[in-house]
Amino acid sequence: MSSILINALLSSCHDPDTLFNTLCWPTDSWPDTERVEALTTFIAGIGKLPQSGTSDDGDKVAFSIAKRDIFLRKVESIIWTQCLPLLLKVSNGDGACKGKRVPDGRAEITIAVCRLLSVCINTLCDTAVSGRVARAVLPSFQLPDGETEEELPGQGEGRLGIDVAIEAMSVILPALSSNEELITSILSSALSCIKTLPDALVSKITVRLIFTLLNCYSEDGIASKLRFILEDLCSWHKSDSSKTDSPVVTERALLCLTTLSDYLFSPAKLQQHTLPQSLSYTRPDPRRSLQFWRILQDGLTHKDNVSRKRALYLLKRCVALSEDEAVEFPSSSVSSEDNEEIIFRWAPDRCKLLRELWEDYALVMETLEENQIHVVRPVLNRIHTLIQTAANDSQGVSLFHPSWLLGVYQRMFHSENKSVMREGVDHLLGLQVLRRPTFALAFSQFILGPFMDVMSESSLFHRTAGQSVGECPELGVKLQVFMVTFFSSLPQESRGPVLLQLVQRLGSQHWCAVPILFLSRALSHLPPCPLLGPDGLQALREVLRCTMITHQVLLRGAAQCFLLNSALSLTDVTLVTLDDVFSLLVHFRPDESLRRGTPLWNQLCDWLADSEGSFRPCVRESADGTSTSTSPERETVRGYVQHQMELFLRVPASTDQTDSVPDPGEVELLAKAILLCVDIEGRTQRSEGEETTGFSGGMDSLLRPLLDTLSRLHTNVYLPLRKTDKSLQLLLRLLQLTPARHTSAAVEKEQEDSVTVSMETLVLGVVEPIQEFILRRLSGELQELCDVERAELYLSVLKEVVLMYSVLEWNHSKVQEACFPRLLRYVLRTLEADQIPSVAGQVSRAVAMASLAMTCEVAALGVFNLQSETTILLVHLSSYFYSPAPPPAPPLSLVNFNQTLLKPPTAAQSTGVSEQGPLLKDWGRMAAHFIRDQWTCLGYGRRIGPPGPLELPRASGSLQAAIEALSLLPSGLVLPVLDFMASMLPQVALSDETLCVEAVTVSWKLVLGLSSNPHDFWPTLQGFVTMAFHHSLLELTEEQAPRLTVTLQQIAVELMELSQAKTGVFNVLIQHCCHTWLPSDPGSEGQSQSDAMFSSSLLHLDILAEACVYGPVFRRDQRLIQEVQVYVERLGEECAANTAVPSDNRDDQFPRVCVMAFLSRLQPSNQLHERLMEELVLRLLKKDEAISKSKQRYYSNSLQHRVKNRVWQTLLMLLPKLRGEFVGTVLGRVFEAGFVSNQASVKYLIEWKMVLILVQYPEHIDQLWACFRVDQEKTKTSVCTFLSVLVHLNIIMPQLKEKAVQWRKALDVILQWCFSHNFSVRLYALLALKRVWGLEGARAEAEEGADGLGGLATVVKACLHQAEAMQSTGNASKNWTRIQDHFFFGVFHPVRDYSVETIFYTFPSLSEVFEDEWIPPWKFEKLVDFSQSASLPLRNPVPDLSQIQPGDWIQQDKGDQDGEERWAEVQKKMTPWRLGIQEQEPELGLMPQQRAARLGKLHSALLVVASLIDKPTNLGGLCRTCEIFGASALVLDSLRHVSDKHFQALSVSSELWLPLLEVKPVELADFLQLKKREGYCIVGVEQTANSQSLKDYKFPEKTLLLLGNEREGIPANLLQLLDVCVEIPQQGVIRSLNVHVSAALLVWEYTRQYLPSTGVKSD
Repeated sequence: MSSILINALLSSCHDPDTLFNTLCWPTDSWPDTERVEALTTFIAGIGKLPQSGTSDDGDKVAFSIAKRDIFLRKVESIIWTQCLPLLLKVSNGDGACKGKRVPDGRAEITIAVCRLLSVCINTLCDTAVSGRVARAVLPSFQLPDGETEEELPGQGEGRLGIDVAIEAMSVILPALSSNEELITSILSSALSCIKTLPDALVSKITVRLIFTLLNCYSEDGIASKLRFILEDLCSWHKSDSSKTDSPVVTERALLCLTTLSDYLFSPAKLQQHTLPQSLSYTRPDPRRSLQFWRILQDGLTHKDNVSRKRALYLLKRCVALSEDEAVEFPSSSVSSEDNEEIIFRWAPDRCKLLRELWEDYALVMETLEENQIHVVRPVLNRIHTLIQTAANDSQGVSLFHPSWLLGVYQRMFHSENKSVMREGVDHLLGLQVLRRPTFALAFSQFILGPFMDVMSESSLFHRTAGQSVGECPELGVKLQVFMVTFFSSLPQESRGPVLLQLVQRLGSQHWCAVPILFLSRALSHLPPCPLLGPDGLQALREVLRCTMITHQVLLRGAAQCFLLNSALSLTDVTLVTLDDVFSLLVHFRPDESLRRGTPLWNQLCDWLADSEGSFRPCVRESADGTSTSTSPERETVRGYVQHQMELFLRVPASTDQTDSVPDPGEVELLAKAILLCVDIEGRTQRSEGEETTGFSGGMDSLLRPLLDTLSRLHTNVYLPLRKTDKSLQLLLRLLQLTPARHTSAAVEKEQEDSVTVSMETLVLGVVEPIQEFILRRLSGELQELCDVERAELYLSVLKEVVLMYSVLEWNHSKVQEACFPRLLRYVLRTLEADQIPSVAGQVSRAVAMASLAMTCEVAALGVFNLQSETTILLVHLSSYFYSPAPPPAPPLSLVNFNQTLLKPPTAAQSTGVSEQGPLLKDWGRMAAHFIRDQWTCLGYGRRIGPPGPLELPRASGSLQAAIEALSLLPSGLVLPVLDFMASMLPQVALSDETLCVEAVTVSWKLVLGLSSNPHDFWPTLQGFVTMAFHHSLLELTEEQAPRLTVTLQQIAVELMELSQAKTGVFNVLIQHCCHTWLPSDPGSEGQSQSDAMFSSSLLHLDILAEACVYGPVFRRDQRLIQEVQVYVERLGEECAANTAVPSDNRDDQFPRVCVMAFLSRLQPSNQLHERLMEELVLRLLKKDEAISKSKQRYYSNSLQHRVKNRVWQTLLMLLPKLRGEFVGTVLGRVFEAGFVSNQASVKYLIEWKMVLILVQYPEHIDQLWACFRVDQEKTKTSVCTFLSVLVHLNIIMPQLKEKAVQWRKALDVILQWCFSHNFSVRLYALLALKRVWGLEGARAEAEEGADGLGGLATVVKACLHQAEAMQSTGNASKNWTRIQDHFFFGVFHPVRDYSVETIFYTFPSLSEVFEDEWIPPWKFEKLVDFSQSASLPLRNPVPDLSQIQPGDWIQQDKGDQDGEERWAEVQKKMTPWRLGIQEQEPELGLMPQQRAARLGKLHSALLVVASLIDKPTNLGGLCRTCEIFGASALVLDSLRHVSDKHFQALSVSSELWLPLLEVKPVELADFLQLKKREGYCIVGVEQTANSQSLKDYKFPEKTLLLLGNEREGIPANLLQLLDVCVEIPQQGVIRSLNVHVSAALLVWEYTRQYLPSTGVKSD
């Protein structure tokens, strides 16, 4: 209802009360918005009426004081009975908002009610009323305890919804300006809401409340409230800066500050201008608050881009304000001690410099928002300006605080683009300013925080362009230099704390293997300095114990080596004890890093020797339990070890006999300390020139307490069990750390030999009581569940002792004639006895089976004589497992297979409780080991048992039992089962194929399940391959066992697929197969048996073929791991991990190396070998042809390229071993491969093979001449391949008959290609002509005269003169020089350079093949047994080829796809012909149709008319589209558009290949009439009433497409000439497309409909 109507009613109504009552609504109803607005207008109109007199238009109005009072009371009642209840109902969502959706209705009614509330308050003009209303609304801003910010609408209990309360309070605030206390409460509540409410409501509070509040105040009130707000925000940010929600705090604070920026950053002179002279109120200056700047800096690095923009906006406002004020900031009155807290300064005398400085800073921060390296990199030089400004002080005070620089780097570190992140890291690492101590200290916390965070990104450590595999990544080198510079620049007192925090960061978060490796390497290069104390060593322990536990073994070992180096050079020995040192050393594993005999071990010995006497004394516990400390003068390693030995063997006599085995950690520490002590003393004696005769005595004194304990094991029955366990644990660990001389790990150095000899000598004195004690304990004394683990300890010690002293005849005889027979007889009695379902009975059985399994393992090593009693007892082992079953079991039932232990009942079971007792918690582990030990015995029994196969029923039953065992055992314990199955499968394969298939399938699934467990996966995979690909199974044909052979083939395929993700899997299979088919020692088997095994390779040729072309395409992260492992391996002995970690033979090139070694040992004289090679050649040729015919993208270094390259490398290597007749049969396919468009490396290999074939078999030369007679349309540029062969005619010629005739043929075919239209072909032909003419040209000319050769001499000389004249023709000259200098036509000699090194290493490196395809010759020497011969040497006899660099001859070798690989991750606009224009000079004089026809391009009949379009960009893009889709012509209004730079930028030279016509717009009608008479259908792109949809329209073949103007479309006078209008179906709101886009859609639709007839090729 309009205000005019209400005013009319007021003027004509003599009883306003009636109207007032009419406009009000019942409390329980929901009024219309119009009714609320009418009441608002009515009250506003009544409030304006005077108390008595006349109205403005002269009418009499009676409104006495009494009536006004009544009216005001009614107005107040409106507030309490109408407004607030209705607002509450709106908050609770009551009513249906009159049919509208509640959110929409709520917004409208809320605004109307708040307007009514505002009018009521203004009409009353009573601050008391407005205060009461405000207090009624104020609780709505306070969230009850436990309520979340999501629970805002409908808060209940008389409280308004927060959004409604905001609107209500915003209309109340203007009436409260005099109530300071209430205003402060409202402001505090508003700020509290800002901290807790959602973002949308925060913005609403800031704008609706705080703005309204500030607008109600004079300058003094504004200043005080701004100060209150600023202090609250800054204190909030400061208190939450270390919490996880700090980003939210920063975001909210920036929102408020940005909203209030006009108030906060008004110049002081403006404020003074608006104030009376007597007042001098000033608004708070946020620049004076340190916390304000912290908010800005946090905002500049915030993850939310809006917050970053707000922070940068505020920074610009601060700079602009400082420049406008032109005063020094901070003022000189600020005390000097506060200078370091001031991070923003302004000096009026340097205003220009500072303005440019902050402009540069803003530019850098804004550019970083782009996240594109090519945009970011150009502005990074501005950072250097900032750095110089920060480094150059003005009067001793820096104008630019370094913390601003940190924001730049942090923004780059947080970039989503890894290139920007890498650029930021590189830039920071190269900062020279960090050489200054003040800057290094200022950057320290940033280095420990954001910098360490970004260093955890593994992708930063990829090698850069120009680096080869195995080099240290560029970032790793820079990181090392940076760490040295940074720590050297830190103040001395800060280095230790900073280093400690850095090491703690390494242990406090997850790190991948590569970053922590290079960080450890950087730390190891820090200058020696005492920086680390006990806390530092503890932090290093955490890194070793937690951070690196899941890393790859080699990388983990290398990182351990670097960390130990760091500890040795950075530890302050005066602050740490030997306890601290050895507690750290125990975490360096001997099988990964800290191994005896390595340089690292020797370095550690020297460090301990040098530091003796400097360590802080240990606090030791005396015998009575009190703590004492050693003498502070000197503490030696020997003294420490002796004390530790005393503590170690000190065990209370009352120790419980049922204790479990002690934790091995203490043993590891003491064993390592003993060996270090012995080695330290030995090195000291040698360095002083003393003899090591007292070496054994020194070890004797250290080990004497241990030896005394061990000597009493058998005789002292009261010796505490825990003490015997600990002494045996220590002995076992010492024996493991000092390998016996009979093992492959035996040491070679004098010192290490003396330690081993001394250890063996000392232990020899106690070996008899040890053996007797262990045999006694194993023979019935172990009956508790905890004794199972103790039995494992006893058996391990017994095995080590037996193996160590097996060379001593007296001990050896006693062991095999007395000890083990006694043990075996007890074991067999125990196993054959009836089972007793008690803990003691079952533990005895488990210990007996474990003892039997250990005996079998020792016997398998050849320790026992074949005639010994032990061996005789073991031979009869099969009688136990294969004994007849008692009734009622079937007679062939194998009851002793997969025996299980009977779990004894517990007290819990008798009471119905399902919980296990503590004594049975390890029952499952014991039961699993019991079954595993059975299969260990069975496997050994099959090896030494009676020769020949088992009876078929027993064999099948045994295999079935093995399959059941696989389901019973944990995956890590199945190796003995697989070993047994390997002997059973060949016996059952033909008789029970289904069972064999089941066995192989179940085993393979088990292997796949272990793929994520590297500890168990690799041994299990090896066992599976040995079992499933047993030579007897490989010999089976499909006729003999169709299902089994298919299963094995399928598993081989799956195994290769698994190898793509897990390096080394295929290595296991191919190594096993190659060794099976062709053993390295051919004399080990008879010739007939060897041939039988080899013949199976013909049945599995797919495995060999795949191995020839094998090479996984790793993900980028996998490739990084591979390359870093190569880097570590190349460190050699410098990194002890290379010695400690055994080589796992998982090189991804190993399958190819292995199969090449296999092929190198094949003998052409052997018919089977010959057949294999020939079938393999045919298989590889077929693979190459399949790739050539496929439609997959074939770009440089793609998988297809790599496979083709590997195919031809193998074919080239096999060539000397092939029969001449067979070569003749495949030569045609070799030449056919030359016609295919190949990458450069493949092309060179094919050409090389052609040359070698023609050298070896010159009778096939006519097939080469036939290639030149093939249709030119087929050859195109591939003729360059055959011209390259003729370049090497000088090598082929000596083998040819009728040399003059063949030379003349070569000359004839070359000359015809010297006139080719293709520049590359001409270049190849000229080079071939030069070389061929140089062979016989001078002789022929001398014999036949200048006019001889049918006049060809003149033509040849003219061509060669033209070639030499190219030196003055720019690019042609460069290409002519490059092709002559190219390695394939220069240094390379096809016969002399024929070697494995050239094929697999030199050629790929010179052909721009990725480095991971280069196979160095040392791999053939080190990894496999490669058979060299005179026809196939391993290394190149001359170094000429390996000394040259790859050439940059650019021609068709690289193909059109080269750019696709280079720009694979970059959006690009290709200019296909612009770069090659200079090569097409003769063609440029032709018409566009002729030029296109010369390239074989076809045109359609489509004519596109664009005379109405006037924008060059649209015309350029349209020209490009028409050319691509083969339009017959494009019509323009003026051909001058072609020279426009905007046209050319979009056309990318397409105007050279598309006919262009000029038709002015005024001539367009006549042109269309003409085309109609020629039979064209005129089609317009326009939306009309009769338009046809593009998806339904069928274009006539002769179509003229008329395009309208960008703005007006097609004029009306031309619409009547159209035959049909076509429109594009649309779904959007905007009903218009760009004219080029519209035209492109129609042109493509036309092309699609006529695709077969136009010959357009799909991309």
